[in-house]
Amino acid sequence: MERLINIDNGGTLTDICVWDGENFSFTKTLTTPFDLSQCLFDGIAKASKDIFGEEDLPGLLHSTRHIRYSTTQGTNALVERKGPRIGILTDSPALAEELRKGDAAAELFEDLVGARVAVINAEQEVEELSQELVKQVNRLTTDGAARLVIAMADREKERAVKGVLLRKFPRHLLGSVPILFSWEFTPDAVQGRRVWSGIINSFLHPTMERFLYSAEHRLRDHKVKNPLLIYRNDGASSRVAKSVALKTYSSGPRGGLEGTKALSEAYGLAHVLMIDVGGTTTDVGSVKNSTISTDRRGSIQGVPVSFEMSNVHSSGVGGSSVIALRDGVITVGPESVGAAPGPACFGFGGKQATITDVNLLLGVLDPDTYLDGGFSLDAERSRAVITEVIADPLGITLNEALIRMEAAYFERMSQSLTDDVEDADATTVAAFGGAGPMSACGAARIAGVRRVLVPQMAAVFSAFGIGFSDIAQTYEANVAGMDAEEFGASKAALMDRATRDMFQEGHEIDECRLEWNVVLEDAEGQLISELPYLDSDPQPGIRGHNTMLTLTARFELPHTSIRRAESIAKRPAVATSSRNVRSAVDQVDEVPVFELERQTAGASASGPAIVEGPYFTARVPHGWTFDVTVSGDLMLTDTIQK
Repeated sequence: MERLINIDNGGTLTDICVWDGENFSFTKTLTTPFDLSQCLFDGIAKASKDIFGEEDLPGLLHSTRHIRYSTTQGTNALVERKGPRIGILTDSPALAEELRKGDAAAELFEDLVGARVAVINAEQEVEELSQELVKQVNRLTTDGAARLVIAMADREKERAVKGVLLRKFPRHLLGSVPILFSWEFTPDAVQGRRVWSGIINSFLHPTMERFLYSAEHRLRDHKVKNPLLIYRNDGASSRVAKSVALKTYSSGPRGGLEGTKALSEAYGLAHVLMIDVGGTTTDVGSVKNSTISTDRRGSIQGVPVSFEMSNVHSSGVGGSSVIALRDGVITVGPESVGAAPGPACFGFGGKQATITDVNLLLGVLDPDTYLDGGFSLDAERSRAVITEVIADPLGITLNEALIRMEAAYFERMSQSLTDDVEDADATTVAAFGGAGPMSACGAARIAGVRRVLVPQMAAVFSAFGIGFSDIAQTYEANVAGMDAEEFGASKAALMDRATRDMFQEGHEIDECRLEWNVVLEDAEGQLISELPYLDSDPQPGIRGHNTMLTLTARFELPHTSIRRAESIAKRPAVATSSRNVRSAVDQVDEVPVFELERQTAGASASGPAIVEGPYFTARVPHGWTFDVTVSGDLMLTDTIQK
């Protein structure tokens, strides 16, 4: 088969995973925040060298069926509030107050919208309505609105307003302001969710558009015919022109959850907590009984949206998170040094301490094998920074500072897990990301969890998880109160949209698997039930405030799998070297170092130890053991925790 390339773009590092139907090749490269398309191509070029023995970017691109891409760009844009100012035009005087409910919503509304809200009377005659709309749009744009969200309480009134606006402000007019119509964007009858969805999408769209179309254009320069596919937070992929910006938010963690689901099935685990520790954040999600925890109507930064979202919560603790001193207390994050300037040991001018600097000085990291030897770390820079910002201000030695900084990091990471641990004995932590395996055991012990699973592909596991996605589009229509004829027309309209969009994705509708569902919600928009809908069923009646008919059209791509767990005889793991690792202020242990790829299935050893995997380092503390599974993964067990 032709290759499939999965790319997960993070704030510090970008991960690339290439599958040829049998084998994986993967690599990492530094993210280039000045031009994210650059690290995309840097990573693919680097992967081509592993595959062909020499760099051959065109050769890899032209032997690839699809590139599926996930990026934190949208997430970071919202976190940093880097986007256009939004204006709202509505006929609901109380809408702004409703959207501000809750501290998080009030803060986000103030940053994205502020006072740029215009309320009109939608009951006027066309001529009076036209005059008022022109007046209010001009006022909003004068106040700085670069994009508008039209949010009428009634769908038909919004259609009338749309007709006027498109006549008065045609889209081809130079300098026209992009307009999103809330009912067109989503048929969700709950106004707050619908409008928030429109606001966030309008804010994210220009940032995503510039970068993604730039990447597509660069692919065309290489004569690549297949379009770039964007991986979404609902677990599916679609071409750039058919993707909604809002659905790129937190898409990388969904890839990690898909991989975690595969792990839970392979190892027969009842509850797996994903901790994906990157350079900037730790993302935590849950898989119970091989089911990813999701909300049909999710939330983003504390505000409700109309689209499905995985139950992933992020905290500002990662390999590049700043460890600082605040009022005499060592704190971790949420600020990050990212890829530029990066941790002090990167040698790019970083002046703040991170856990990467700590682990280098503790001896956990080998300065010459970081990123599989492709990047050398500078211990002297780490020593100077930690002495300056932590040790000297506290009046303690460097060694004491390192131990206290590590403890603060473990404690901060464990806080990300605690709320999701219902039964510690039945919970397994799946630790991945470049920084996850180094700290997972320390954090798990504090959270009371006794088992940690580190996949062999931990360093690129979210990119690996993207490999479980298909090309898909989902549609929905509010059919509450419709008679049989209206229901039939709505159903046919969904099918027409799916046929058109999947054709533009490159596939005929009869090549796709169709999934019809009926979703019932109460008057507050809370889910009552979601059931399959068959052509033989009668039309759904009025059984809730929202009765939604949904259609997902899915073109299935080849998927990889994880080998199921088998009982195998244990044998001693074989160490390849040793390393001096500081475990206390006055204690340095000589610990064995095991190279994961050299171990056979069943290999086992006790901590303290270091396991070097491809692009990651796993720390096995005192009291923990590790076993290498038939898939080459690490299963770690805490033997002394009660």
